[in-house]
Amino acid sequence: MRPFFPQKLTLFAFFAAALTASAVDDYKPGPDSFPQPGVPVGEVKKYSFENSKIFPGTVRDYWIYVPRQYNPAKPACLYVNQDGVQFKAPAVFDNLIARHEMPVTIGVFVMPGRVKANSPDALDRFNRSYEYDGLGDNYARFLLDELLPEVERQTASDGRPIRFSKNPNDRGIGGSSSGAICAFTAAWERPDAFRRVFSSIGTYVDKRGQNSYQVLIRKTEAKPLRVFLQDGSNDLNLVGGDWFLANQEMLSALEFSGYEVNHVWGDGGHNGKQATAIFPDAMRWLWKDWPKPIEAGVNSQQPVAKVILPEEPWHRGPISNMRFPASGRLRCKSYSGAEYEADPSNAKIWLTTTNNQRKVVDEGISFNALCLTPDQSLLLADNPREPFVYSFHINPDGTLSARQPYHHLYVRDGDTESGAAGMAVDTSGMLYVCTPAGIQMLDQVGRMQGIISAPQGEIFSEIIIGQETWATGTHGIFTRKLNVTGVRPSDPPIKPAAPSL
Repeated sequence: MRPFFPQKLTLFAFFAAALTASAVDDYKPGPDSFPQPGVPVGEVKKYSFENSKIFPGTVRDYWIYVPRQYNPAKPACLYVNQDGVQFKAPAVFDNLIARHEMPVTIGVFVMPGRVKANSPDALDRFNRSYEYDGLGDNYARFLLDELLPEVERQTASDGRPIRFSKNPNDRGIGGSSSGAICAFTAAWERPDAFRRVFSSIGTYVDKRGQNSYQVLIRKTEAKPLRVFLQDGSNDLNLVGGDWFLANQEMLSALEFSGYEVNHVWGDGGHNGKQATAIFPDAMRWLWKDWPKPIEAGVNSQQPVAKVILPEEPWHRGPISNMRFPASGRLRCKSYSGAEYEADPSNAKIWLTTTNNQRKVVDEGISFNALCLTPDQSLLLADNPREPFVYSFHINPDGTLSARQPYHHLYVRDGDTESGAAGMAVDTSGMLYVCTPAGIQMLDQVGRMQGIISAPQGEIFSEIIIGQETWATGTHGIFTRKLNVTGVRPSDPPIKPAAPSL
């Protein structure tokens, strides 16, 4: 039967659609985005930079905004923006600083790099997608190690030296489209340097793997970031994904993981109209309550949030009250007395039985760490070159069978290997694996459930879970209390609860 639509409703829907179409993308900036009488005007100066070792051969322009109220005796807060000066930011900063709605802030507005062509008949190499869409810490290192030190070598026109705070709570970063995800990546990789993020029409789709954030945010121990998202329902929908849906997934992931996040959705397309209109309100929100520190993981629903204790971060040794003796990760001795030993140089696993017989029980893969499940029915082995932890069934005579690449590890963008190293298990059967991405938590059925972050600049290679968890890092031994109970192979076997499938 044909559906019935009243004539009045049909006409109403027609006119409503027409009105909506005329309103699409009709965003106008307010008075906070323009110079106002009596408001001190900051200075904006243009510079160029071409000495990057991280992005060799590139040249780029950048601008420094210095507010009139800035006093070099007190380092200012910092805001870095990609793609140069956007959102009428200098005027916004003038107005908000004058009304004490944001702190005295120096702005650095930087363009993406270009490698100039050698001939007028050739194109420059445009670095924007490589620098902005790429995951990992390259761009953050470029800012922190190269550009910002160069900025601090400059002076304002009146001779004032440029000095900004090194406290990450005093630093924001933002941008539009690929510049937005670049800003988020810089803060994600270096929360010790940036903690306030403005993201306009962010490219959280698969250009260079950025769509992985929606999952990584849910699994990685929450970071102390405050994030403002803006996008429009008429944003792009291309081969890499749907921009508007991806931004909504980012919001959902951030809320799930306990981040302080705010957002404005509109009906705009892939442009800066709405972002420019709402930029003053976004800045007010990003800097609200300053200098109060930003908290991490408040009311997080993450599995990793049940394991960590927010008030117990990593501490560099000494180790106290350690329940377990440190043992080499290549060896694993069961409660019954059977000992397994990884022999990575010969790609073998050896078994020494209780009557001291030694024999090869697996060969062909160079495993570099072994671990037993709590019930000691399975032997787990990892290979740093693969994104898997292998699982073996232990036969009654101690031999191994049913080898499977069972637990799936996350591999950081740009890494060709998992880098998996030491392992430990808890009484629930959760497996903890040291990797360059952090300590990855994998459930009994092999799914990665969370990542416990290592201190900045550290990569853990061994882990033992006792009354305190300890891990050996790049620069020493670190300890942390976790809300789990570890299992050592020499204890009687423990049968965990059956996993959720």
